[in-house]
Amino acid sequence: MASSKEYLDFVLGQLSELDEITVRAMMGEFIIYYRGKIVGGIYDDRLLVKPIEAAIRYMPAATYESPYEGAKEMLLVDEVDNREFLTGLFNAMVEELPAPKPKKKK
Repeated sequence: MASSKEYLDFVLGQLSELDEITVRAMMGEFIIYYRGKIVGGIYDDRLLVKPIEAAIRYMPAATYESPYEGAKEMLLVDEVDNREFLTGLFNAMVEELPAPKPKKKK
């Protein structure tokens, strides 16, 4: 099941206080970037983030869910209605996330 544009718009609205949030559509789902780094994505109308230490500390009771069959599990963000929680989570994660890999030249 693909994610809805309405859910994406809701999540982006919740993150509107953050600069440099970008999204890339990918096979009916959405990858979310913060300051050029992949934070997570929207899969089947669920916000999932990478299970890095900062995210685990920020959401110690979060459940692990697979974004799609065969994928590594990610952390489910339950508090999408809480704008302050979401911006705090993304800010806590950004420094620990790996830098994007440089694009290969052809």
